[in-house]
Amino acid sequence: MNNNVNSKEAFTLIEVMVAVMIVSVVILALIQMYANNIHVFLSLQKQTKTNQYSSFIIGSEQFGLENKSTSLDELVRDFDLHDDLRQKLKEIKVELLYTELDTIDLSESNSEDTSSDTQSASTIVLEVGRSILKTENASSSLLRLKIQ
Repeated sequence: MNNNVNSKEAFTLIEVMVAVMIVSVVILALIQMYANNIHVFLSLQKQTKTNQYSSFIIGSEQFGLENKSTSLDELVRDFDLHDDLRQKLKEIKVELLYTELDTIDLSESNSEDTSSDTQSASTIVLEVGRSILKTENASSSLLRLKIQ
């Protein structure tokens, strides 16, 4: 009868240690997931900025078809922007790289379809190229079609 009075229900030391280990593994997994999400978010944020900068090339016909180092302000000189935004764009240096991928001469296909007497004097040549915009942190590329 004395044994029942002195014995109390309690966790053993091993049970407490196992519970602490399980909780610590769960916390470490949550911290790792948080760190991965932050890394992915920052990478997407950099790529989004670079894609926005690439839209400046699309908006300007004179850029993107040659190799050039410049600032983003030069790419948007025809746009109406606030002075503070224009100053920020002056600080961002970019490099434009253009690579010709293929040339398609449409006059050759016209000469096969029509007789030599009725050929038109106009010749159309399409040039397919890749424009790459490189910034300090990221790069973006787009395909260009140039009609000559």
